[in-house]
Parts: sequence; structure tokens; C-alpha cells
Amino acid sequence: MIQPEITSVKELLDDRVEKYNQPDFILNDPVSIPHRFSKKQDIEISGFFAAILAWGQRKTIINNCVKLMNLMDNAPLEFILQHEEQDLQRFLGFKHRTFNDTDLLYLLHFFRWYYSQHESLETAFTGENNELETMRDRLVYFHNLVFSLEDAPQRTRKHIATPARKSACKRLNMYLRWMVRKDAAGVDFGIWNAIPMSDLICPCDVHVERVARKLGLITRKGMDWDTAEELTTHLCTFDPADPVKYDFALFGLGIEEKF
Repeated sequence: MIQPEITSVKELLDDRVEKYNQPDFILNDPVSIPHRFSKKQDIEISGFFAAILAWGQRKTIINNCVKLMNLMDNAPLEFILQHEEQDLQRFLGFKHRTFNDTDLLYLLHFFRWYYSQHESLETAFTGENNELETMRDRLVYFHNLVFSLEDAPQRTRKHIATPARKSACKRLNMYLRWMVRKDAAGVDFGIWNAIPMSDLICPCDVHVERVARKLGLITRKGMDWDTAEELTTHLCTFDPADPVKYDFALFGLGIEEKF
């Protein structure tokens, strides 16, 4: 896995960031779904669903997300704010693994409530006055906000992770990477400004975890919020301003190992 000319973990990771943080990465990744849109709110909404559904085979994830966007007439914000009750019938039977139409209909309801009062989903993570200072607090706040409506189904809570349950919050951290990171490569959108890139936590899927352990970047047993923070702390020693760019490298190295 490590090339002979690469003499340190940082050099290895920097090399793979250069390789994988490229526009070619977009096509076969769930991030391709929000890249179908140009309006900020459409990117936020489609990106959220692409991230929440991002478990399983990437081809299936992307296919189901395309289907979902088609059901929203490929105009997520407009559909959410303007749909009639009968329009929701089209979502009955939608399913991705254990995520089903009950979960989807509630999240559409939440987004209608939220976007009728807010310009951007960013404040659902930062607080109304950008008062939340840690990523842990932001994710706990977001989870509590999503399920603050009176008719929130208990079953849907498992699909929106929270550090309060010690979850590593892989999918939400990936979503935040998409929304917050800014660089010239253009894979991530960087459309949110209130959260510093230095605050992002590395998304920890099975590929990232396996490679990070081999490289000595994770020492804790198990995968939970504290483990994700441990990994990110190590990545901060390589680039304190943008530690989560190394998600590309760790994921890419995991794919290389697989094949």
C-alpha cells in the first residue's frame, strides 16, 4: 500500500488527497447528487438525503437518491415548500435499506417547517446566533431540532445520528464536509461560512477506520464519537486548518486495499 518513496504517514496521505480530491471523484460518489443542483437550498436538501442514505453499495445509494430527487420533481426546495397533501402519495413505498416512507415523509415535513422560517439549513447546526462552538454541540442541537416537532416518529431517530448516543455520526460528518469545506478541487461545496473547516470531524466509514488503525491514527477500541475525535485530532497535526481533507486519502487507501 505504501510506495517506497513515501517515508511518512503525512506524505502518504498528502499524496492520496492529491489523487482522490479531484472532480473525477464526484461521478461515482453520493456527492454527485447535490452536484446536480445550483441553488443553495437544493444543494443542502439533496445533499442531506444523499448523506443520510449513504450506506450500502454506492451504486444503489446513488440510484435511490436519483429516484428520490425525481419524486421531488428535481426541485427539492420548491417541492418541499409548495407541495399539496396529495403530492405526498408518490413517496409511499420508498425504501433504502431500513429507511422507509415513514422516515422520508417526516423529514419532508420537518424541512417544510424549517425552510418556511429559515434561508439555509446551516443555522440548524450552528444555532440561530451561531452560538454553538463545538461540532459535538452542533450535531446534538441538530438532532434535537429535527425531532422537536410534535409528530416526530420514534423510529426515524435512528437515521439521524447524535454524539449524545456516542455515535461517530459518519453520515452527518460527511454532509458537513460537503457543505463546509472549500478548496479549488470543487468536490466539496463550501457554501456554509459559519462553521470553520478546522472544526470538522472526519467521517469514519469502514474503509477510513481500517486504514486509520493501520497507520496508527486510531488507538481506541470500537468506533464512536470519541474515536472520530481521536482520528481528527491526529489529522489536525498534518493540517490544522483543513484536517478532514484527509478523508479522501483514508477512503481512497481503503478502496485500494480492497482491490
